[in-house]
Amino acid sequence: MEITVNLNVHYSAPPEVWKKISRVYASMPYWAGDEQQARWLAKDIDVWASAEPGGLQFSGTMPDNIWKAWYDELKKKLTAALGYAIGEPEDGYDFICGN
Repeated sequence: MEITVNLNVHYSAPPEVWKKISRVYASMPYWAGDEQQARWLAKDIDVWASAEPGGLQFSGTMPDNIWKAWYDELKKKLTAALGYAIGEPEDGYDFICGN
């Protein structure tokens, strides 16, 4: 499955927010990234993240049967780490600037 989703994390978030996000990234299954690149790799999995004007973007490929659980876990962990509901802006999740 081809993936392109944005989450309600603004690219201008302060460094302490990005540190929390980095810890969540590293806790997720298939983590293969480093301090320079957020990436998850495995057989049939190649997903990366980047900070974009439209939000925190995830792009790449992941099988449907893995994606839903992985994505739900990611949003749950980011919500806990950042202290506000994380989801897709087009689904009504607001950006919390300066968080």
